[in-house]
Amino acid sequence: MKKIITMLLFIFAGGAPILAGAAEHNPLRSPAKGVVCDVYFCADATGISDALTTKYLGAKKGKQLAVQGEFDRTAFTFANGVYCDTKAHECRQDRYFGADGKPSGKIDSKTTQWLFAQ
Repeated sequence: MKKIITMLLFIFAGGAPILAGAAEHNPLRSPAKGVVCDVYFCADATGISDALTTKYLGAKKGKQLAVQGEFDRTAFTFANGVYCDTKAHECRQDRYFGADGKPSGKIDSKTTQWLFAQ
């Protein structure tokens, strides 16, 4: 029993640095004012954009995004875990919601500024 508890502690403690590394390995960039891109898509203050994705990430990524069809492009999570809601005009460090149904993550001021700066 003691070995199992020790193993579980090791697994959970060892997983934290891996999750924290997601942001380091998937950095966001802002190739133009009001535009933020990760490795999969680009977005502006109105949401995920096929045109911006094609412009800044290339035709292949633009096509991959376009074939996904209709979906809500106004709330999204970047590859580094940052969650943005264009209706609320804010980005948060994660996409978790509290018991009240509202986003509970800390506001990511850098990404919010990049995406919604006037």
